[in-house]
Amino acid sequence: MPFKIAHVSPEPWESDGELGVYVDSVAAELARRGHRILIVAPCYSPRLAAASRRALREAREEPEQLWSTDGSPALFAAGEVVAVTPANRPGRSVAVPVDVARTVETLLSTLPLDFVHVHEPFARSTASTALRHSRSLNVGTFHAPAERLISTQVTRRFVELFFGRLDARLASYRATATMMNAHFPADYRVVLPGAEVRDAARRTAPGALHIVYIEEEERAGLRVFLRGLRRLGVEQDWRVTVLTRRGSSSRVPLRAELVERVRVATPDELDRETLLAEADVVVFASAGAMPAPGLALAAIGASAVPVASRIPVYEEVLGDGEHGLLYDPGDAELLAAHLRRVAADDALLGRLRGAGSALREELSWGRVVDELEEVYELVAGRRRDVGGNATVRRRLARRPLIDVDLHMHTDHSPDCATPVEVLLATARAEGLGAIAVTDHNEVSGALEAVRKASGIKVIVGEEVKTASQGEVIGLFLQEKIPRGLTLEQTVAEIRRQGGLVYVPHPFDRLHSVPDYEHMLAILDQIDAIEVFNPRVAISSFNEEAVRFAAKYRLIAGAGSDAHVAAGLGSVRVRMRDFDGPEEFLESLRDAEIHTKPTSLLYVQALKFLETKATPSPARRARRERRVRRAMRKS
Repeated sequence: MPFKIAHVSPEPWESDGELGVYVDSVAAELARRGHRILIVAPCYSPRLAAASRRALREAREEPEQLWSTDGSPALFAAGEVVAVTPANRPGRSVAVPVDVARTVETLLSTLPLDFVHVHEPFARSTASTALRHSRSLNVGTFHAPAERLISTQVTRRFVELFFGRLDARLASYRATATMMNAHFPADYRVVLPGAEVRDAARRTAPGALHIVYIEEEERAGLRVFLRGLRRLGVEQDWRVTVLTRRGSSSRVPLRAELVERVRVATPDELDRETLLAEADVVVFASAGAMPAPGLALAAIGASAVPVASRIPVYEEVLGDGEHGLLYDPGDAELLAAHLRRVAADDALLGRLRGAGSALREELSWGRVVDELEEVYELVAGRRRDVGGNATVRRRLARRPLIDVDLHMHTDHSPDCATPVEVLLATARAEGLGAIAVTDHNEVSGALEAVRKASGIKVIVGEEVKTASQGEVIGLFLQEKIPRGLTLEQTVAEIRRQGGLVYVPHPFDRLHSVPDYEHMLAILDQIDAIEVFNPRVAISSFNEEAVRFAAKYRLIAGAGSDAHVAAGLGSVRVRMRDFDGPEEFLESLRDAEIHTKPTSLLYVQALKFLETKATPSPARRARRERRVRRAMRKS
């Protein structure tokens, strides 16, 4: 089925680096197959950025306007990148200004998408911003992130949690998957990039070896290449083209004997694809900090012979030397020796070109998109069917609307002093039609509430602490579930009792909660998820729960998580009256969540005063007085 997909790149749209080539090529092929594709990237052009923001404002009422009318990939320029320095040149990730981050957030909340496919989503980039604000299924591709990985180690724990939002992790190379797994363990599927494939016929005059160096690696690579040229000698017939962003030959240091043989050009003067089509040999000299494996594939696709430093990703692309020649990083003498061999031996050049023919058959972008579509279909299968049970829905349509609070505690919880009688009286005073009593690791309070309830419906629940994967609530339970089981075992026990699995405050990292990976492991068992909890101190945790529910089409619920009577009903779910778990779940599917202002500091202070600051005899006396008052009100 066709999907709506945003491909998000951290590199400026104007950059001609291999990541830009990848995104552009994949997007074009996906669009050709009928998918709706939006490319999101930073840009250098203020005019292009302003046009994108204007289009976003105009599309708030009709988001479909953002798509291209002819089916081709649409471009959304996320904002202007103004700092262009040697340390922050085109083709490198850049910091995202606040206004750009807000624009990306607005875009992703305005335009309904099936997937947000982020590339190199490391911190402080357009890609990481998109992953943070995505409400869609997320796929991440890691290309050759050695340099970017170094910068993540200080905030490794944060990045690890952040990457947990990815529903699928892809790596362009086995070497990349190995590297990522060492730092951020997960399952990385390798999808080799594509390249344009050309005829293998020789394109230079006999005897004239055309050597090319395209500066997409770290700067030290060009220095190694130039040292190799100085050792190559002038006895043989060869010529060199260096494609660089430095601007002119005066910025590239050349010895006098090399000036006549070496041409230095910029991307404005010479197209990269044209240069590859004319090359016999393309040199890669990275020591591993910033390799360009996609360019090596492009060289093979253009029937040129790569001569590359022996680092894992180049060894992988060259088949450990089967599709080109390898030398130790920094060894300019061996690099020169390889170039002399190829310059002197046309048969060797022909054999190396022929050896790349098998790999060239795999380099089509159609093959890449075939593999990406497999991933999209697999991940899309995690989303819930939003249809529901039509028979139950028709029955519920005749029921009255009631307000329900799905998360609260009594003095049967160790951190709450609210008697059951007080809870019930407060619930009636608040106009609640039903409540879920969810004490910590206990159902006795909920069962007592069922016995004493009058004029209000009580759902027996329990907030169960798992061994190490946070808390989960079981609703419509019959008996207590012991704490300390695994998340999977706890869910199985809820199911055994015919109950519903309800995940409370799932991303409140100030408490013990299941993280993304734990949630994904039980995704098909989750009946509903709490998307608003007024006791969550940081609003972004609730917002993350909203995004999680939206991306998987999970049923959303909410509750006060009241540990004191004053907090009861501070958030409520307005839904059709129900009887039993099946009707409850179907009614919750169409419910509305209503909140009212409340002071977290106030209710937390009350909780402290009732449970910690008051001596036990005083607490008992206070409890008895509150129960008597509640009974009189009843």
